[in-house]
This record gives sequence, C-alpha cells and structure tokens, in this order.
Amino acid sequence: MEEKDNNNEKIQSLREMIYSAEKTLQGAKTMLLQLEGKKKVGRKKKLSESDAEDGRVVEGTFDGQIMLGNDSKQYPVPANYASKSKLIEGDVLKLTITPDGSFIYKQIGPAERKIILGIVSIDPDGNYFVAAEGKAYKVLLASITYFKVEPGDEVTLVVPRDIDSDWGSIENVLQKGREHKTEAAPPKKMRNIDDIINENPRLEKKLSSEETAVSHGDSLMDEWTPDLEELKLELKKNSAD
Repeated sequence: MEEKDNNNEKIQSLREMIYSAEKTLQGAKTMLLQLEGKKKVGRKKKLSESDAEDGRVVEGTFDGQIMLGNDSKQYPVPANYASKSKLIEGDVLKLTITPDGSFIYKQIGPAERKIILGIVSIDPDGNYFVAAEGKAYKVLLASITYFKVEPGDEVTLVVPRDIDSDWGSIENVLQKGREHKTEAAPPKKMRNIDDIINENPRLEKKLSSEETAVSHGDSLMDEWTPDLEELKLELKKNSAD
C-alpha cells in the first residue's frame, strides 16, 4: 500500500514537472517570436485529455441552471452548453478545472427522461416558460435564442421522468405560432354609380349643367359628346378607387 502511494506521488510530481516544462517552453517560444517580430497565428489549441487530467475533478448534479458539486459547492454551467446538450435536472456531470482555470464539463450520468408537448409563453416580467401538462416549466434563455422561438410556438420539451422538476429543456420546435394562414379578404362590394355621384358634388354639378345644355337642342351635341366621354372616364376612375 505504501509503495502504491509512493508511486502515485512520483507520478503526480512527474506530471507537474512536465506541465512546468511545457509552460516554460511555450513562454520561450512566445518571446522568440516577439524578438523576431513575428506574431503568433493559428487557432487556440483545444485542451487535450492529458491537460484535463492535470486539473481538479469535481462531480455533481445539474439542477436546471448550475451544478451542485459533491463538495457542497455550486458551479456555474454555461447556458449554451446546457441548452445544446439538453441537460435536465438530475443529470450527473463531471467538471474538470484545468490548471489555467478553464472549466470542462462532461455528462456522465443522464437522468431518465420523457418528452412532452408545450406552448412557449412569457410572463409579465419578460421571463420565458413552456406551458405543458398543466404546468409552467422554466427554460434557459439560451434555448429560446438557440431555437429562435417566440410566444405561441409549439415545442417538444425534455423533462425528468422521475423528478418533479421546475425546469425543462427545449428539444425542437414543432409549429411556429405566427405561421397561421390568414383568411382571404372579402371581395369589394360593387358601388352604385348614384352613390359615387352623391359623394362627388363636382360630378353632380357637371352632370346637371350638361343635361341642361342638351335640352336646348341638337346644336350642342358636338360639345356634349366629348364631355360625356370624359365623364365616363372619370366615373370609372372613381369606381376603381
């Protein structure tokens, strides 16, 4: 047993030496690039498994927003990660805190799930929730943003099967509330020509004066004919309006 403990200490010491050496080498490379007038390019390297193993590991349970660690501490869970991973209350997570302070989460014990249908709503304070099976489930704002849902949308919601949870995770959007067919507008009612004339006193006056002119004889017919055509055009224009 003692020998095993000694081996573990040696392994840990070697890891720390390697980590320290890598940091020193990385710093030396950065200084060299600066002296040479070059800029470091390329994407940030992803953390490897060995990097993660060097950090501190904490296990805990997701409560819908944060992880409650086995060490009785609370750890923030990135909302985007929780939303995309569709985490629900009761999921067991493993958190690795790397030497540089990065948090790496991994789901290691999914809770039993069930999927229900619900309607997205918003309360007077501007908080989104999903009404399903007679209950209002809280949802992360990141899920609302990720799925671009709005009040009235029908969604599928993932909730714990064996836990009476206040939280749910949106799985998908079934129907957008705003995509309802609009009824066709009723056809315009045909307007009577007398109504149009009554609504336009100028037309009524023009008709009256020209009818009087016609009553004086056929000698005015040449003047009447073009005026009549003009009147018809004007009446048609008003009818169309």
